Amino acid sequence: MSAIRDIKLWESGARKIEWVRRNMPLLRGIEAEFARERPFAGLNVALSIHLEAKTAYLCKVLAAGGANMFVTGSNPLSTQDDVAAALVHEGLHVYAWHACTAEEYRTHMKRVIEAGPHIIIDDGGDLVNLIHTEYPEKLGQVLGGCEETTTGIIRLVSMAKAGALKFPMVLVNNAKCKYLFDNRYGTGQSVWDGINRTTNLIVAGKTVVVAGYGWCGKGVAMRAKGFGARVVVTEIDPIKALEARMDGFDVMEMNDAACIGDLFVTVTGCRDVIGAEAFLRMKNGAILCNAGHFNVEVNVEELERIAVQKEEQRANIMGYRLENGNWLYLLAEGRLVNLAAGDGHPAEIMDMSFSIQAMSAAYIARNRGRFEKMVVDVPREIDEEMARRKLASLGIRIDELTAAQRQYLNSWNL
Repeated sequence: MSAIRDIKLWESGARKIEWVRRNMPLLRGIEAEFARERPFAGLNVALSIHLEAKTAYLCKVLAAGGANMFVTGSNPLSTQDDVAAALVHEGLHVYAWHACTAEEYRTHMKRVIEAGPHIIIDDGGDLVNLIHTEYPEKLGQVLGGCEETTTGIIRLVSMAKAGALKFPMVLVNNAKCKYLFDNRYGTGQSVWDGINRTTNLIVAGKTVVVAGYGWCGKGVAMRAKGFGARVVVTEIDPIKALEARMDGFDVMEMNDAACIGDLFVTVTGCRDVIGAEAFLRMKNGAILCNAGHFNVEVNVEELERIAVQKEEQRANIMGYRLENGNWLYLLAEGRLVNLAAGDGHPAEIMDMSFSIQAMSAAYIARNRGRFEKMVVDVPREIDEEMARRKLASLGIRIDELTAAQRQYLNSWNL
């Protein structure tokens, strides 16, 4: 039995899934391959990713490969109830609904793990953490899994170093076809889609503070600049800070940026990036949002503590009045603004990311028992093959090395 909001919503969700399917040519090709080869036949696949249309199509692709799918979301506000209903209508097992409580969210995660997964596809490391801490008896049957976020990879690497990780996990986020495109162009567009849809305010002429200049932060900063904003970057990494400066952005500490920023976006993967000291320095009307995986980057607890008044302004915008009279506005409860207040990354971008995800899951299934390390890089062959397929879908051809060129590049005697 599944646990969703309303099965009657399935037709709307099915239309959404069909729309993204038409715009995801790589996954369509993989779906046909999986249907022929059935790499997941007899295997239970547990998946926790933001449950919207693109994720749903990934689930259908895996199911076409023979997987018994057990699906939940990876954020209480990013699940779309009609999409969840459409998957249940297709016969998949789904445990998720929009705006679930923290207890309900955890129960949904548990239902997925209790199914006894052979492969885990995770977004942020929640499923991996849960099975290790609360269901150790189920670890033995897990062949491995995939992780698609920077945040999740940080957790996995830490577990592996401590000897706590009990099955191999493919680091999908480290694939070039993932972070160079999804993190930069996908996040760059979807974050601003969520902000602009939610606020209906202009970006041009404002000062935007971007906390973190990894690939996601680069995308957010680049798009803000394109909208006509002045962009300030805050960083803890001196090399990334220098890169941001060389890219033409102002770089300063958060407490200094707090005094001049109109709109703040956190993209760090860390906690307490913006706290009470920064809140008290901010302008009246400053807008706060987060694009990191967990809702810990903007310290909402401290904001709640120092506020003297709290009032909902419009959907997904909560206003907080401080003792100094200034109002600060928090979008989407400090959760992922591009998914909690939007539809996530564009379909064409997720086509590449989810193709890497699908092929990495098949790599786990086909090579069970052969992995020597617990954290596994995406094979270069998969990465490059997805790039070739993407180019082909765009009608682009590129040059190939001649035999003489290949010999030249592989020879030390020039």
